[in-house]
Amino acid sequence: MAPTSLDRIVALQRNPANIRNLCILAHVDHGKTTLADCLVASNGIISSRLAGKLRYLDSREDEQIRGITMKSSAISLHHRNGDQDYLLNLIDSPGHVDFSSEVSTAVRLCDGAIVVVDAVEGVCPQTQVVLRQAWLENIRPVLVINKIDRLILELKLSSQEAFIHLQKILEQVNAVTGDQVYDWSAGLEEADDSQLYFSPDQGNVVFASAIEGWGFSIQQFAHIYSQKMGIKAEVLLKTLWGDYYLNAKAKRIMKGAQAKGKKPLFVQLVLDNIWSLYDAVVTRRDKDKVEKVVSSLGVKLMSRDSRHSDPKVLLSAICSQWLPVSQAVLAMVCEKLPSPLDITEERVEKLMSVGARIFESLPEQTQELKRAFLRCGSEEDDPLIIFVSKMFVVDNKALPKNRQRPLTHEEIAQRRDLARQRHAEKLAADQTAAENPSAPPISGSMPQEGQPAEVSTAKMESLTLKDSKPQEEEEQQTFMAFARIYSGVVKKGQRVFVLGPKYDPAKGLSMLPVGCMASDCVPEVPHMSCCSMESLYLLMGRDLEELQQVPAGNVLGRSPLLLSALQWLFLVSPNQRSEWQPAGAGSICDCARRRMLSDGELTESSSLSQGLKTWAPSRSQAHQA
Repeated sequence: MAPTSLDRIVALQRNPANIRNLCILAHVDHGKTTLADCLVASNGIISSRLAGKLRYLDSREDEQIRGITMKSSAISLHHRNGDQDYLLNLIDSPGHVDFSSEVSTAVRLCDGAIVVVDAVEGVCPQTQVVLRQAWLENIRPVLVINKIDRLILELKLSSQEAFIHLQKILEQVNAVTGDQVYDWSAGLEEADDSQLYFSPDQGNVVFASAIEGWGFSIQQFAHIYSQKMGIKAEVLLKTLWGDYYLNAKAKRIMKGAQAKGKKPLFVQLVLDNIWSLYDAVVTRRDKDKVEKVVSSLGVKLMSRDSRHSDPKVLLSAICSQWLPVSQAVLAMVCEKLPSPLDITEERVEKLMSVGARIFESLPEQTQELKRAFLRCGSEEDDPLIIFVSKMFVVDNKALPKNRQRPLTHEEIAQRRDLARQRHAEKLAADQTAAENPSAPPISGSMPQEGQPAEVSTAKMESLTLKDSKPQEEEEQQTFMAFARIYSGVVKKGQRVFVLGPKYDPAKGLSMLPVGCMASDCVPEVPHMSCCSMESLYLLMGRDLEELQQVPAGNVLGRSPLLLSALQWLFLVSPNQRSEWQPAGAGSICDCARRRMLSDGELTESSSLSQGLKTWAPSRSQAHQA
């Protein structure tokens, strides 16, 4: 698949109903970044062969060395599900407990989450933490049970034993979810809670092996077997997972597989096929059986894959075409996760309140902005509301204005002609020197004997660059805001108010004149400032793409932000007079400023020094206010 163009992504940003803002949450080493690689490869950004090896969203050098994700990073993907095109703003977050603050900043920007669980390790401590964070932030999770291949190759489980093992993992995850949802001291309620739990027949569970590139949901096999067996897909969807078996004589699906010693339908129709494929390709390496499987599945293999000495290369080539994990996961995301238009009132009230303060205690003008959150409009009269989750450092070389652009055909032709001209001049000079060996050398090419050599212009430039290098090192990085637009359209060059977590809307309403704008000379209000939206960026993992405007419901990067805004969280449009209380406790701001340093980095911590220099003035200004 060819990479999606920037114009196509900009067009998809205008339809919030088909936007999905989601993050990947899991315990460390459960396969988040490998799964993200598979989703990125589906858009043609990287090769599918490099998925799981490249770790594309781990763009930092220390992340690649340590092999773990340390900072959350975002990328926008395009997916076509049925006849609809979707824009997926995907955020990969760390799984290590030392970087849990990055998980908090990622969850705050999303409406849904992909929770990844290792099929062997099951529910781990950080899995419980991320499930609780998803519930506290009112975002909807879906489940991916990853590393199914470990059940076959490491634990050597049979398909029947693997089915029982998967059932136990699902029960563990649902038990953690139940502890978060229910207040057991208040007793059980009669309300239907089936939608709150993970169940394959509801379509919110995917079984996968991201490193091998395959994954599936119950819906996929229900559709396949409904055509082969002549059974309705709705019936198969309800019976493929559970205590059901296929009665071959009666040609009916019946209940009670465990009591009657029968193979469950999930084992017979799904797991047995996968287990037999692994047995033929990896264990026995039966070429004849592999050819039969490939022909029956209609998979096209390259000759280099079939001749490869590593059987997992052949296995990945077959499975990634038969059951591509990106197709299963992205289809589940589009169908099960909410759009920005589906934000709940409870979540809006949490965003607009802070600490022990309740929503009803806010001024009436502030409470009216709740409608803007729920509407998520992008019209000219809609107020602009942007939530800044964190600040992060970006190399100036990564900015689009400093990126080396590709040459046009005219420029390539000019450079070719110039190179030919220089080559011809060099040949003519060599020929002249050969015909007249006694001729004096060209002036400036070689110093005459007894005279000091003059310093060339290139050497002078290099010396100047070396002298100015220490000053440039302080400016080779810039801070960027990681933000989401909840209402309105932000445009390049627009002036906005910057509100801190301690901003009081009642005090702001009393101190600001009616109809004041961010471009006006406004009086000093505690924990409020103004800034200009100079540069807007689309976050594409390791790359940035500059945008002119971004509508509501999207995630964006903004740089440069005011130095004093490092500890502030909300940007609002000038026409709203900053009359509402922003969300975000001080602990989240402090987490965004956290920086992990090893002993070797303490002597070369220029970014730390720059961060402290910029943070100290803003801290003193906040205390004075």
